[in-house]
Amino acid sequence: MSATPIADFVRAYAASGTARQHMPGHKGRGDTGAEAFDITEIAGADALYEANGIIRESERNYAALFGAGASIYSAEGSSQCIRAMVHLAASCGRGRTLLAARNAHKAFIYACALADASVRWLYPEGDSDSVCACPVNRQTLAMTLDAMPEKPCAVYLTSPDYLGGMQDLKGVAEVCHARGVPLMVDNAHGAYLRFLSPSLHPMALGADMCCDSAHKTLPALTGAAVLHLRDGSEESVRTARAAMALHGSTSPSYLILQSLDRLCALTADAYAKNVSACCAMADEARKRLWQNGWTTLPSDPLRLTVQAADRMDGFAMARALRRHGAECEYADRGHLVCMLTWQNTPEEVLRIPQALGRAPGRPQKRALPPFRGEAVLSIREAVFAKDEVIPVSSAVGRVCASPTASCPPAVPIVCAGERITREAAALLEAEGINTISVVR
Repeated sequence: MSATPIADFVRAYAASGTARQHMPGHKGRGDTGAEAFDITEIAGADALYEANGIIRESERNYAALFGAGASIYSAEGSSQCIRAMVHLAASCGRGRTLLAARNAHKAFIYACALADASVRWLYPEGDSDSVCACPVNRQTLAMTLDAMPEKPCAVYLTSPDYLGGMQDLKGVAEVCHARGVPLMVDNAHGAYLRFLSPSLHPMALGADMCCDSAHKTLPALTGAAVLHLRDGSEESVRTARAAMALHGSTSPSYLILQSLDRLCALTADAYAKNVSACCAMADEARKRLWQNGWTTLPSDPLRLTVQAADRMDGFAMARALRRHGAECEYADRGHLVCMLTWQNTPEEVLRIPQALGRAPGRPQKRALPPFRGEAVLSIREAVFAKDEVIPVSSAVGRVCASPTASCPPAVPIVCAGERITREAAALLEAEGINTISVVR
């Protein structure tokens, strides 16, 4: 059995000299350097949504590496996996309402529109300084679940979130399972967590399903993602694969599939060694930032989330990085976020504290205006309604159609179907969003 069956097959095919009387149109020739390895579902190459050959073998290798009951590849990012998870939850026969933390990615909102699922939101307790954060307390979750007249079809959390905040997944999973409710996790930013000691990956902490964007924190091509299942039974895998097919292209990229396949070439021990070395680099950068007067927020180990200073907001911090030949993952008024992997060199990591220098003032303190969504229409009704785009300043009282969210972080401030309140409009404008789609 090969550790990389997809890559082995494509490499052999590229070297065979076979005349390609099939798609793609470049016929294996071109100047990008990738064409020879860019194929379609030819004989022997298997088929992603009916996998019973090299793709299935590779997925089993991946599941073994990550400790999942089963793993299913996506060549369309975690968004495809999220759509599949919501579809599976809403069609399981336990109703169509999910209980979800409010900092969900807009892909979750669109998935609910497609599945005609409704959402009961969990909001952050106390003051919050970012729409990206929504810590869920296990006691609050237990009380919420116990108070619901009907149990939700699933609990859905994002962990790590865009700022690197991590949920108490072990505690949350215990609460969910004690009440017979499955836990689904958007782990798009945390694939590497499997290789910490102990593992902090959702599948190790009790999640029933989760998605990993392998391309975000592992050496894979953009679009490489995986849906993990705790239940690896043939029926569970068949149902999940059908949900993935429902929401995926019939022409998945074999370049992306090969990059997923190649991740299985390393052992868990080798990954753990690489992750440990990168954590040490991140810790050193964190230490130097603190010595220079900056505050870094609690986050997953390979993310540096730096709080803005009174006289230097996150956008200015990002500009300082660019002047030093570095680009951050995300910046807003209150934060700078840098995502690291072991592919970064020590010099690149230490360029962050060098670029920022001494903090010009105290850490910036800001609290978001309190807001709670008021649902007027279902998510599906709002997303598929006739809409118009108007200034946010004129939107108070109107109903949000498509959620307005920049990417990154793609966390909607107002959800589709909700009435836009004065507080929500102020928050939109504070985040630099000046227009919004509303139902006609």
